[in-house]
This record gives sequence, C-alpha cells and structure tokens, in this order.
Amino acid sequence: MRSSFYGLLFFLVLSLVASVSSQTAKPQAVPNGGDFSNNVTSGNKVPAGVILVKGAWSSASDSTTAVPEGGSVANDTFTNAYFGMSYALPPGWTQKYEGPPPSETGRYVLAQLGPADTYKGSSRGLILVTAQDMFFNPLPASNAMELVNYSKNHLQSDYKVELPPSQTTVAGRPFTFFAYWSPIAELHWYVLTTEIRCHALQIIMSSQNTKLLENLILDLNRMKLPEDADPKAGTGGGNFPVCVKDYAKDENVLARVDPVFPERHFNSVPVRIIIDKDGKVKHIHFLSAFPDQSKAITDALKQWRFKPYLRNGKSMEVETGIMFGRPSFHSRRTENSATE
Repeated sequence: MRSSFYGLLFFLVLSLVASVSSQTAKPQAVPNGGDFSNNVTSGNKVPAGVILVKGAWSSASDSTTAVPEGGSVANDTFTNAYFGMSYALPPGWTQKYEGPPPSETGRYVLAQLGPADTYKGSSRGLILVTAQDMFFNPLPASNAMELVNYSKNHLQSDYKVELPPSQTTVAGRPFTFFAYWSPIAELHWYVLTTEIRCHALQIIMSSQNTKLLENLILDLNRMKLPEDADPKAGTGGGNFPVCVKDYAKDENVLARVDPVFPERHFNSVPVRIIIDKDGKVKHIHFLSAFPDQSKAITDALKQWRFKPYLRNGKSMEVETGIMFGRPSFHSRRTENSATE
C-alpha cells in the first residue's frame, strides 16, 4: 500500500505539472543563438545495419560551478548550492527518488522527499521540490508569482482550488502560497513558490492529511535560503551572478562565433551561461543537448565576448540564457495557434 500511495501522489503531481505546461499560451521571445540544423559539417557515418541511439541530456562546461540539478540529500539534509538552499528533512524522512534531467523548457524536478520505509508515523505525505527556468518558460509568466496565478487559472476540472494564491513568509523569505485538491483522490496539494536566480522554485507538499501539510509548512521555517529569494524578483546578486534575461542581444555582444555541428539535429538546445566581469564566458550549462551539440556550442561560446555588465558603475558577473537551434514543439504549436 505504501508504494502504491507514493506512486499515486508522484503521478498526480507530475500530471498536473505537465498539464499546466502544455496549456496553449502566447509564445515568449527567447534569444536565439543560431539555427544549427543549417550549419553542419560532414562527420562520421553510421555503418550499415547499425542502430545508434543517442539522447539529449543536461551537462556543464566544468564540474566545480553549481548547477540547478546538482542538489542532493546527505545527513538527512537536502542542499542545493545553485539555489543556496538547505533543508533538514523531517524525522524519519528521506529522498525517495532523484529527479529526471531538466526538460528543454527548463522544468526541473530537484527532489522527491517522503517517509522512509522504516517511518513509524501514521500520516503519509510527499514533498516535491521543483524549479522552472524563467528564461525558457513557455507560459505567459515573467516571474514566479505570475506563474502561480497561471497555474491556478488553468487547473484541470478534476482539481479544485482550496486556497487562492496569497503572500506569506517562510524561513524569513517571501513566498506565494497556493492550495488545491482532488475530490476524487481525496488528496491535497500545498504549493509554496519563490524566485531565485530567475527560477521559480516550488515546494509542493501532498497528502490526504491537511494537518500533516500544515506541520510540514511550519517545519520549512528551518530552511535556509538566499536573501534575494522573492516571488516577484529573485534576480541574483550578492553571492550569485546577476541574472538578466536576453543579455545575449546583439548590442551586448562584442564578438561572436557560430557553432558548427558534425551531425544534424532538430531539437532545441537551451543554454545558461555565466559571463565574468571582463565579458568572457566562464561557465556554460546545457539544460538539454546531444554531446556533439554541447562540444560545438562550448567551443563557440568560449570565443564570444560581451560588454561587461555594470550596476551602479561597478562591473558584475551576469547569468543569462541563449536558445540554440529550432524552437521547441510547444513554441511552434503556440505560434501556429496564434496565426490561425
């Protein structure tokens, strides 16, 4: 019964996330780093009779700079250096499963937390920690608060709003709180959302027991988060680079080299980069890319030069996003819908 309960909770949460993300929405402008499908060099051919299967995956140009999917649980504490987040799990809880790689629209499942098999408590629940990269978000929302309101307004008919979005404070940081439930499954979801480094960070708690959910929210006050966490802001600074959407515009690029690919692919490649104070690319994070795409884009971006980002006359590191390749299927579909 335990495994089936966990499976039902996880399935319903991910189903809701997928259903909201698939809603028809006005496509958001995304900086385009090049249509690499038309910039291909001849490469090795696959031998006749051989089936070669490759997959797009997340990766980074170095192993020392923190990435969003790099969180982990150790000593009963979930930590994520990228988001500056630390959360001591409730007694008897553990990480049930690690999340999948991020999607090409920047959706992450960072952790699934729940009672361990040895847990003696009577109430069962689940905590899902997710993030949405707002640089590549396909929905019409420019910050975390707008994303919550969009989710509330586009719930499937099987789900009912229990508590509308409202502002609250958790662990000394502002959050947007929203609750909904499924009368059929008799399950409740409490959702807390804030924004960190231009990502909508969500803590989604699920259970049939609302008292447990209330206690879990109180327990979250022990969590540690960066000072810039804010549902309407969260743009970095301090110990983090300043995140600026569309900073890779032509007027900010002093030198640019287009990637040349050995193979032809037709997927979108969302890339986050960190630019140092001198305008050089110091870190490259691929949300989803084939290995040959990662190498070609890395070789090219290392030669890009940007205008240094200035704040109050002081040069600062900046983090921004670039979309290489074809628009995603979702973007193409919404563009077609908008022109019909």
